[in-house]
Amino acid sequence: MGIAEVQSIHVHPVKAFRGMSLREALVEPWGLAGDRRWALIDDGGKVVTQREEPRLALAAAEPLAGGGLRLSAPGRAPLTVEVPEPTATVPMNVFGTKVEGIPATAAAHAWCSAYLGAEVRLVHMDDPATRRPVDPEYALPGETVSFADGYPLLVTTAASLDALNSLIADGRNSGEGPLPMNRFRPNVVVAGTEPWAEDHWTRISVGEVVFRAPKPSGRCVVTTTDQDTAVRGREPLHTLARHRRIGGRLLFGLNLVPLSPGTIRVGDPVRVLD
Repeated sequence: MGIAEVQSIHVHPVKAFRGMSLREALVEPWGLAGDRRWALIDDGGKVVTQREEPRLALAAAEPLAGGGLRLSAPGRAPLTVEVPEPTATVPMNVFGTKVEGIPATAAAHAWCSAYLGAEVRLVHMDDPATRRPVDPEYALPGETVSFADGYPLLVTTAASLDALNSLIADGRNSGEGPLPMNRFRPNVVVAGTEPWAEDHWTRISVGEVVFRAPKPSGRCVVTTTDQDTAVRGREPLHTLARHRRIGGRLLFGLNLVPLSPGTIRVGDPVRVLD
């Protein structure tokens, strides 16, 4: 194989909305700048994702200067949302973790609710340094995360996706595939590795930034959602269950926590340190 390098970089300004590709990104302690600093919650404060609402795959959020967003979705006129002042917080439940978020405007709540046909609120994380710790079972002291599922970044490899798609093609009665990488909603995609090489990484550098890799990523039903149509199928979970079930989880990709600040860029070399 050649030298491993960054093939693409992705952020998701609103958790569960469509991702966007970047040529470079600033790495903050809690994730890539602008990644998953906004999220939707239901009337009970529980975070709303594509698990419950696959149509969120078709909604987009364009970052604006100052941290605001321009929301767009099928059948809805675009809406500009400013970063709310942290004058009040609302309690949130992000996969069992209690978090405080800053509610956006009533207009933003109404826009998102009208699109989904369900009452939701749009919230912002004002201070990722203090709001939400990384899972203490895998965290080092002081590590925090945005509204991402559990860890600051997710890395995947192009070779592992190729291998997975070969397994899907070889499977019986699937009728699905090949799948694109956006099914897995990664932050960083690496090219130039062997398939499943990331299973063995515990510390890597991406350009000038060093990361530790606390655990592989266990996958959920979101990966079965076509990110261009919001239609669900069986793959990749059907095939992962047959070939990548480890410790009761279906694995694809690797969670990362930054150990140093910096900027990562498409084409940066990726080196395995441990």
